[in-house]
Amino acid sequence: MKKIVIFGGGTGLSCVLSGLKLFPVDVTAVIAVSDDGSSTGVLKEELDIPAVGDVGKVLLAMANVDDDFIRLMGYRFEKDGTLHNHPVRNILLAALIDLKGNLTEASKYMSKLLQVKGTVLPLTEEKVELVGHGDLVDFFGEEAVSENVKDIKSLTYDHSFKVNPEIAGKVEEADLIILSPGSLYTSILPHLITDDVRDALAKTSAPIMYISNLVSQPGETDGYTVRDHVDALNFYLGERSVDVVIANDGQVSMEVSDVYREKEQKTVVRLDRQEIEMDDIEVIAGDIIKIEDGSIRHDELKTAYLVFSYLMR
Repeated sequence: MKKIVIFGGGTGLSCVLSGLKLFPVDVTAVIAVSDDGSSTGVLKEELDIPAVGDVGKVLLAMANVDDDFIRLMGYRFEKDGTLHNHPVRNILLAALIDLKGNLTEASKYMSKLLQVKGTVLPLTEEKVELVGHGDLVDFFGEEAVSENVKDIKSLTYDHSFKVNPEIAGKVEEADLIILSPGSLYTSILPHLITDDVRDALAKTSAPIMYISNLVSQPGETDGYTVRDHVDALNFYLGERSVDVVIANDGQVSMEVSDVYREKEQKTVVRLDRQEIEMDDIEVIAGDIIKIEDGSIRHDELKTAYLVFSYLMR
């Protein structure tokens, strides 16, 4: 069975994984744990633990249990009080960190409960914060970084830390490395600013694939084309660079595009195919977009099919 290691976090990664689980591949998802917003941020500060939110989302995306159980794990407490806005999955992961000793072991136990086929690994077991360095000021925390990307020259963490030692072994065995769609500067690049991840990627002969975002991220990637995303990734990849890109070439209706632009300040990411291929980067384009409750999403099955087809050449 072919082996995939995919780096990311958040909704984009979860969407891709929910498609990949339908194919006969061995998937390891590596998750950034520097999120500091919402329920995750509260638990992170109160319990002094790494961010659990994206790990929980990914576990649910890879789950093979009944819908009621998935709805239970995703349920957020709505009444005012200490549990307000906390999803059940976050509470369970926080408890399992206490019981099992770290987030990796907590994730492995949750994987058994959810009958996950594959492996979910946090980038580190430590509580870490993303830091964006500008010319005159530094921006501390993932939310601040996301809001001030235009003024940031480089990314680091607030302190050095040990990267999960299982990651290097998984990368060494991989047939394909994927950089998932998601917030470029706060979900994807946080992996690539660690020496251990860059070193592991430098040593593997597996091709590196980027699954492009469908829409821009306000404040982060306004006006970015697919090539702009690739350039940002290559800047941080070190000795390696992106080998192949999966991107959307399907059409989005003007009605949906206008709503995104006016209400969310997001625009559809343009595929500038010729500019990408000039650097011998393969482009795999397809109509991989779907509209779900008025939102633009990757079609998980079509996207996963393109990944699987490339892998099985």
